[in-house]
Amino acid sequence: MSVFNRARVVDENFVRFVQNWDGAVVDRLDRSSVVDGASSLTGGDLIELLESMIVSRHLDLIAREMRTENKSFYTIGSSGHECNSVVGRVARHTDPAFLHYRSGGFMAERSRKVPSIDMVRDTVLSQVACIDEPISGGRHKVWGSKPLWVPPQTSTIASHLPKAVGTAMALQRGVKLGVDLPVPSDSIVVCNFGDATTNHATAQSAFNMASYAAYQRLPLPVLFVCEDNGIGISVHTADGWIATNYGGRPAMRYVAVDGLDAVEAFEAAERAVSMCRDKRVPVFLHLKVVRLLGHAGTDVELSYHSAKRVEAAEARDPVLATAKRVVESGLMSVVEVGALYEDVRRRCREAADHAVSRPKLLTAEEVMKPLAPLDVQAVMEEAKRSAGKGARVKAFGEKLPEDAPPEHMARQINRGLYDLMAMHSDMVVFGEDVAQKGGVYGLTKDLYKAFGNGRVFNTLLDETSILGLAQGFGLMGMLPFPEIQYLAYYHNAEDQIRGEACSLQFFSTDQFRNPMVVRVGAFGYQKGFGGHFHNDNSIAALRDIPSLIVIAPSRGDDAVALLRTATAMARVSGRVIAFLEPIALYMTRDLYEEGDGKWCTEYPAPGVVAEIGAPRVYHEDATDVCIITYANGVYFSLRAAAELAREHGVSARVVDLRWLNPLNEEAIVEQVSECGAVVVVDEGRRTGGIGEAIVACVAERCDPVPPVTRVAGRDTYVPLGPAARLVMPTEPDIVAGVIGLLDRRGAVSGGGSE
Repeated sequence: MSVFNRARVVDENFVRFVQNWDGAVVDRLDRSSVVDGASSLTGGDLIELLESMIVSRHLDLIAREMRTENKSFYTIGSSGHECNSVVGRVARHTDPAFLHYRSGGFMAERSRKVPSIDMVRDTVLSQVACIDEPISGGRHKVWGSKPLWVPPQTSTIASHLPKAVGTAMALQRGVKLGVDLPVPSDSIVVCNFGDATTNHATAQSAFNMASYAAYQRLPLPVLFVCEDNGIGISVHTADGWIATNYGGRPAMRYVAVDGLDAVEAFEAAERAVSMCRDKRVPVFLHLKVVRLLGHAGTDVELSYHSAKRVEAAEARDPVLATAKRVVESGLMSVVEVGALYEDVRRRCREAADHAVSRPKLLTAEEVMKPLAPLDVQAVMEEAKRSAGKGARVKAFGEKLPEDAPPEHMARQINRGLYDLMAMHSDMVVFGEDVAQKGGVYGLTKDLYKAFGNGRVFNTLLDETSILGLAQGFGLMGMLPFPEIQYLAYYHNAEDQIRGEACSLQFFSTDQFRNPMVVRVGAFGYQKGFGGHFHNDNSIAALRDIPSLIVIAPSRGDDAVALLRTATAMARVSGRVIAFLEPIALYMTRDLYEEGDGKWCTEYPAPGVVAEIGAPRVYHEDATDVCIITYANGVYFSLRAAAELAREHGVSARVVDLRWLNPLNEEAIVEQVSECGAVVVVDEGRRTGGIGEAIVACVAERCDPVPPVTRVAGRDTYVPLGPAARLVMPTEPDIVAGVIGLLDRRGAVSGGGSE
């Protein structure tokens, strides 16, 4: 059996070492002695490192034991990587750490710095998905701890790297801005990962951002720890690739060491951490390690590696090597090492016996409790708060925007950002072109002049970096407003929102938050300018993300009121908001005819806000048909409603949803129940737009169910030029859709209303 059960083999190797060791004691060190003159490592340090490594090892073993009994649900372990414990020892527990799944040694060692934490108990609770596990509450096996400043990561493949860089940048920016940081100002950020991970596009984004910033002499104290075991599941990393690729990165320091030798690894980690902290530069610490026990419990390594190769890896076991070093140094006898090994085994088994009896998540409500915190009363109070006249006059001058003539949406959003930045001194606006240029469409015009380049700054042309920065700034207690120029560009970096930003409160039971308001230029109807990459109507990928708030204004005053509420939701409840701005309506002034100015609005005075989830309803007395829509659809539906009344005698109520996720189903039902029919105008594609959800809501919740139809975008990309209008809803489509629906139910006859 042991031929296939490599966990047993590795365990037996250590037990056999204790039983059969007959070597000589080379040194006679005591706990206070320095083990090696190249570092400050003492005998006592080395003993504690060994204990942490043994703890990590036994947690791997117990996870596999419990899995065979169907009691554990996670078996990716840290075996072979245990020397990452040296980084846990050298770094402070207030240095934010973004860890991958092979970080048992690091966590065991960092836990020493907060004695009240029982890392063994907490890890086993996590393995068996217990509700009283202290970071995720049984929602996932994650390394995480609020006291240890380890925000939880799930099965990360590079997705945690951009926010690690973002956190390092936010640390320095926060010091410059005088922000009250949640960690000491001289902290560094630790981020570890495997060698295969470095090839991921997301990792490349993070390394590039770090190098680029350091190349410009911007402080960026991030310690990248590459734990290079030479393999990603079954695919090998080419020999020398990591050293060749990362040893000469611009402005990034590189430190390489044998990660199987705890003494050498400690010295290298000490040097790397000191360099990162003192010089405020990115450092790449390359630990050459080995992977033991395969990728996970389900991975049969002998299916792709020979037994000889597996045994050769096991012979390089760092726990065994460190135990031998401790014994040869005279710090502990081999009997004492064996006793320590078995004592840790006992602790892990006792923790397992305790964990299996602890309660699990039993209801959907329990699972979802930390997913989307929202204190409605506190949010609305915050939204209505004003910066005060003095701060507003400083930002705007003597003429305040509410005293100015009506303006189009782009101008009002610009003014809304001024107002918010005047009120929130920790609010930062960033993205490509947002500073001197003022954004592609001028929505951030002159913000950097008014508030300084510490708060308004340009980024690289890389949406992954932008959203990684946003997470870092949010974690460091600031209020980030990243800008993504076009909705299609967001899709390049979607996992930074789906897999990272929106999952943080869920997997940390709301102990960590990364609030943000992501402004996105969105939707189509720009006369086909730029084709599909500048006319993207794909919102399904946003609405699919648990807890993400999706807002889409259609007019200037709403945009400001919605921004105020969105900002308060981020500030008070830590929420992540996607604020989709219809580019085609940015500069639109007229509604029904040229020169009428009816799509310009007055600037809402301080205190005027949008109620959470509340739609704006036009023609509330109309009852023939209820047109439900959003963004550009509102503009076209109002024009269509005028034609319906003028040419067909049909009264059309137009409901601007404004809040696209989550949908306010109660408001939809309320509006629909007062009308004879429903037309959903959805510029999103017919498959995957918002219309499907609205029709389902009407069908499920209305009694009786009224006649309903959709006028939606075609299932295609948006083409260049005038052809764009052929595949997205237009006024004639809306009119035809309404008349066709009413004709089918006999509500229209001879041009009159029933």
